[in-house]
Amino acid sequence: MILFIAHSAATLYMTGLIWFVQLVHYPLHGHVGSDAFLEYQAYHVQWTGLAVGPAMLIEAVGALLLVVTTPLNIPSWQLWLGLALVIVIWASTAFLQVPLHNTLQQSFDSVAHKQLVGTNWIRTLAWSARAILILVIQWQLMEKSL
Repeated sequence: MILFIAHSAATLYMTGLIWFVQLVHYPLHGHVGSDAFLEYQAYHVQWTGLAVGPAMLIEAVGALLLVVTTPLNIPSWQLWLGLALVIVIWASTAFLQVPLHNTLQQSFDSVAHKQLVGTNWIRTLAWSARAILILVIQWQLMEKSL
């Protein structure tokens, strides 16, 4: 149960955070100005890693452990779907967002910025789907305990 609670908390935290990033933070990158952008981007990378790293790790390890242990009579397809969405998120991060951030660490590039905002919808939608899935599982568990 502790595993599921920690996993749920990480997922819901990341879902809220990714919506903020998608709607506010990433779009604002384009308004920083070229003189201050490199310093801004360096701080963004440094502080974002601290804000998302632990939660993403807890979520990923939790998703894997839930599939392996299948606790609490949760249907296994739901756990596998949750893990698949984590894989989508991590793949998008590694192969799309990180390279775009690396480009932006050299200088502001409007094409890279536009791609960053556009491709981040993959993570935004995947985390949203994970949040819905977690809430459905929690509902099912509550119904079973009544």
